[in-house]
Amino acid sequence: MEHSAGIDVSLESASICVVDGSGRLMCEAKVASEPEVLIGWFGGLGIAAARIGLEAGPLSQWLYAGMRAVGLPVELAETRHVRAAFKTMPVKTDRKDARGIAQLMRLGRFRPVHCKSLPAQEVRALLTARKLLQSKNHDVEMSLRGVLRGFGLKVGPTTPRTFPNRIRELVAGHATLLMISEALLAARGALFEQWQKLEKRLRSLWPARITASGC
Repeated sequence: MEHSAGIDVSLESASICVVDGSGRLMCEAKVASEPEVLIGWFGGLGIAAARIGLEAGPLSQWLYAGMRAVGLPVELAETRHVRAAFKTMPVKTDRKDARGIAQLMRLGRFRPVHCKSLPAQEVRALLTARKLLQSKNHDVEMSLRGVLRGFGLKVGPTTPRTFPNRIRELVAGHATLLMISEALLAARGALFEQWQKLEKRLRSLWPARITASGC
């Protein structure tokens, strides 16, 4: 008789449930959310699971890749589909979620999700970090413009290169505004520098690695 397993993942721990072909509960456990720990647990189970389910998520992709690498029949299930299946649960717990995922695996009622390759995940992380630095750089600039506007000092059109000199020109002779401006300009400079480093890294990867990773 085939067995199916479900894993509900949290940051520190993973709840595991194994059921048989009729849906009968065989065993449950709670272990650390680490690929090696999960691999070891299933290796010592004594029951070969035909399908192991993980709800898709940032941590799940890492666990999935590690388990797949040693040949475990793990599947990533689409999050919205899993959540919809659990709507009737009166009380949600990690243990109950693991049971629910195991039953979905047993019945085949899940939507598999493609797990991105490690290179694709790296590119996505770079894009996310670059966007964050770019956004914060813009926020600092706009905040500085807003502070000076309150004193009747209008920055006007600038470029990334001319912005600092324009600010210093406006606050010359204003001790408090000068201190504020220098602090914000220093923050802006650090953000801009790191943003450009990530931009350079992404450009070095494009198009060869990004194309190869399917992004």
